[in-house]
Amino acid sequence: MKDTAMAQDIQEKEQAQIYLITPPVIDLQTFPDLFKSVLDVAPISCVRLALATSDEIEITKTADALREICHARDIAIVIDSHIQMVERLGLDGVHLMDGARTVRYARKEFGDDAIIGAFCAASSHDGMNAGESSADYISFGPCGETPLGDGTTAPLDLFQWWSDVVEVPVVAEGALDPDLIKILSPYTDFFAFGDEIWNSDDPVAAFKQLTDAITE
Repeated sequence: MKDTAMAQDIQEKEQAQIYLITPPVIDLQTFPDLFKSVLDVAPISCVRLALATSDEIEITKTADALREICHARDIAIVIDSHIQMVERLGLDGVHLMDGARTVRYARKEFGDDAIIGAFCAASSHDGMNAGESSADYISFGPCGETPLGDGTTAPLDLFQWWSDVVEVPVVAEGALDPDLIKILSPYTDFFAFGDEIWNSDDPVAAFKQLTDAITE
């Protein structure tokens, strides 16, 4: 589980690594081929299964299909929120959406091997609490302006402060574009891309544009 590429990247940061978030709705007749094409663009450390559905059968089928693709490429795959489904689906961990509140519970359930991440919006306080509760990474966002949510964004100085003070790896996500990526690159361990590519007419080209910005 943590012997995957993401765990290795967590131990030693150089340039920011790539974390891919799935679209909320997936057609298993067509998506796997597109998914493979996106994975071919650049090295990816982790994939987050972030489905909108609460249908257990649909989640299971999708997880089975994407897990096979990810593990064949030595890419970790985690799931949003569904702690009880991680081991049954053979996934590498869970991405918690409630800050630090369930990190300790998840760690007790999984032990040391599973990847446990925590989304903490723009709250350094929640991030610190999640890190102290043994989260493997903290995710802040959205980083760019978006009409979704309450309009709060994770500011640059949050990432600067985190980079200077905290050792727990940090993920930047939400409304990212090439300009933001260039600004945030010195201060983040991972960039998480999701809607930025899946809402594009050409997800492969959109993904390449974003990943190219990391190395520029």
